Amino acid sequence: MQRLLLLLLLLLPIVCKVNTMQCPAGDPIPVPHEWYQPGDLLIGGIVSQIFYHSSEIKFKEDPSQELLEVPHIVTKFYQHALALVFVIKDINDDQKILPNATLGFHIHDSYYDARMTYRTTLDLLFKSHRFVPNYICDTQKNLIAVIGGLTSGISINMADILTLYKVPQLTYGSFAAEEIQALQSFSFYSMVPNESHQYIGIIRLLQYFGWTWVGLFVVDDNTGEHFLKTLEPLFSKHGICSAFTKRIPEQVSMENVDEILNKIERIYVSLTDKKARTLICYGESLTIAWLRIVNLFHDHGHKENASFGKVWVMTSQIDFTSTGPQRNWDFQLFQGALSFTIQSRELLDFSEFLQSIKPSRTQADGFLKGFWEQAFDCLFPDPEMPMMDDDTCTGEERLESLPVGIFEMHMTGHSYSVYNAAYALAHALHTFYSSQSKHRPRVDGSSIELQSLQPWQVDLFLQNVAFNNSAGVMVSFNDKGELSGGYDIMNLVTFHNNSFQRVKVGRVDPSAEEDFTINEDLIVWHKTFNQVLPLSVCNEHCHTGHHKKKKEEKKFCCYDCAPCPEGKISDQKDREDCFQCPADQYSNRNRDACIPQIRNFLSYKEPLGISLASVAVFLSFITAVVLGIFIKHKDTPIVKANNRDLTYTLLLCLLFCFLSSLLFLGQPCIVTCFLRQPIFVIIFSLAVSCILAKTITVVTAFMATRPGSSVRKWVGKRLAIFIVLTCSLIQASICTMWLATSAPFPDLDFHSVSGEIIVQCNEGSVTMFYCVLGYMGLLAITSFVVAFLARKLPDSFNEAKFITFSMLAFCSVWASFLPTYLNTRGKDMVAVEVFCILASSAGLLGCIFAPKCYIIVLRPELNSREQLIRRKH
Repeated sequence: MQRLLLLLLLLLPIVCKVNTMQCPAGDPIPVPHEWYQPGDLLIGGIVSQIFYHSSEIKFKEDPSQELLEVPHIVTKFYQHALALVFVIKDINDDQKILPNATLGFHIHDSYYDARMTYRTTLDLLFKSHRFVPNYICDTQKNLIAVIGGLTSGISINMADILTLYKVPQLTYGSFAAEEIQALQSFSFYSMVPNESHQYIGIIRLLQYFGWTWVGLFVVDDNTGEHFLKTLEPLFSKHGICSAFTKRIPEQVSMENVDEILNKIERIYVSLTDKKARTLICYGESLTIAWLRIVNLFHDHGHKENASFGKVWVMTSQIDFTSTGPQRNWDFQLFQGALSFTIQSRELLDFSEFLQSIKPSRTQADGFLKGFWEQAFDCLFPDPEMPMMDDDTCTGEERLESLPVGIFEMHMTGHSYSVYNAAYALAHALHTFYSSQSKHRPRVDGSSIELQSLQPWQVDLFLQNVAFNNSAGVMVSFNDKGELSGGYDIMNLVTFHNNSFQRVKVGRVDPSAEEDFTINEDLIVWHKTFNQVLPLSVCNEHCHTGHHKKKKEEKKFCCYDCAPCPEGKISDQKDREDCFQCPADQYSNRNRDACIPQIRNFLSYKEPLGISLASVAVFLSFITAVVLGIFIKHKDTPIVKANNRDLTYTLLLCLLFCFLSSLLFLGQPCIVTCFLRQPIFVIIFSLAVSCILAKTITVVTAFMATRPGSSVRKWVGKRLAIFIVLTCSLIQASICTMWLATSAPFPDLDFHSVSGEIIVQCNEGSVTMFYCVLGYMGLLAITSFVVAFLARKLPDSFNEAKFITFSMLAFCSVWASFLPTYLNTRGKDMVAVEVFCILASSAGLLGCIFAPKCYIIVLRPELNSREQLIRRKH
């Protein structure tokens, strides 16, 4: 029950109807309030929400009369009416603008009611009190334009009538682009820049501060739905998500208390969301009143609530107002809020004008008495009602003493729009009169008959109006009838005396050189943030070296952070994906930077390269020594046996085989890549051909000793030369074809080894490479088979035995080469090939020539003809 009574008290300023309580019979619309000033030309004004319906509960003896409706005043909006009074006075005092005419005005309130809006609009067109549509009678009115209203709903209702009579309408509230298009006509003008500029500003603001997880509070009407429909696609496009969307009722009824309590509870739960620290609020001043009610409903004593440390982003239609019971509430909930406001300039004369407002000095103002009583919480003396001394209005109260939430002495953005609207009309009239005076004769000393001026004539000049107002700001309309310009971004700084101050911290203006500016150093955040930039994200940022990984069934702003794969990095926070390092670089251990890759090749300067080069040189030297021994003892029987020339050729081939391995060391270049494989395989093929020729020579020599053998004619050097040349030329032909079609070339391998660039020789045609190796293997296997078959021939110096062992070693080395070669990368691959060249060559050298050198050097007694022809028994 206590909560219900509290709710009833809080909702008094915004309730239109209470359960079981009905408005009195008859017309429920209050008696129209009006501010009237006569003039030759009349500007009408409808000010939205100075008054609006509320309910004051009174218990009467007559149960049939349970409720008396009284108007409740939003005192802050009274400045809009005063702005029109001020600007009309300013224009009339300036004889240069309208020297032969004066402007008057009629100001009405819309009461936030459609029927009242239609009624006052018709009243502006025809009569003051009793009106007859389509007839001008009683008080003559020369209406030229209407300024109003503050909300889109009121403006649309006004436009329904004014468009029919071609009366220009200048509205001073913010409108959605969709609503502006619906109102497009030759007589409708907006004194506020297009609302879409605010959408751009909101997106840029959220992006600037990195707020990607935001809550939305929107008024529950068509404008709120349009706001959501427009903003949410922009969110998705720019990587922003809405944490929740709460609709604030435009008006409420006490017929369903449980529903109201549920709405308050849901809004409160959203306010306590610790992740969504940025809240976007779109609506009107009643939206702010709702949020303040929700806050107080759960915090009766106005205690500090750290969970309400939020960054509010407000649209321009919202103003921070205090009405009724809320006049004594502070604005601490909205401390640090960032609001988009209509760009305005301070006018010193306007502040002086406001200070001069007194009930005793102002005539024909139907609003002033109610405003004064509401603003100062007092009553003017009434003989029929007893009053306390403290409740009496003296009329000498000062407006500047009021808190900003009740009345503001600085010109607000909407009042500034009213000011510009009146001056736009005045300049349009000035242009109209100037053009007419050149073509029409004077009538009784007057250049124009004022009563003949029609509103549609003014509209023709209003479309092209452009002028500098008293603040030096250019005022003009674009082709859509909207005021050019943008919005200021204001920071709300609150104080404990229920007041606040707006500080300009940025702006959004597509027509400016910099369409968006923000000065973060000037912003005062909510005190719970300790002046540290607040975060509003679904989860913590992904650090460098990680990227976003979407969570299933969650909005894209909620994600996990996954480390970048090898070879990719992320050098910024919250990267959507990691990016590949350049080809000559690789990712570091933290995956947050690319570092140059090390060039990998078998160098002479490293231990492995030095070792292989040393072995090659040493074996070359040993081969040269063996060749020298054989040359020195060329006339000995063991050297002459089995073709001395083949022996020299084989030793020279082995010497070059050892030296050819040096081509594989060092950084590959065009020459080395082009030569090393062909030279290696040709020399090796020549060596194996010599071995094959030696083996066949042994076999044919033995077979020739048999009586009547036909092989005898093949014995001699010709067979050996034929075998060597034929086998070598076949390999040379294959190599020539390889070099002619797809020769080896230097290449860089960026991907095989992480962190290294393999500098290698690309074999060009892999098929040709394996063809030359295959042919060399074929020669080796043939030599091995022939030598194996001839190993038991009866000869003391039968080389077939040694050749068998040498070719066994040779084939074993190269058989193990292929799988090892294919499974290594970089310099290891080159080392394997060099090792195979050295090992196989050393095998040939050792198996074939070591026994002979042993006999020649250490056992010369065995190097004789007798020993050579000796048979084994």
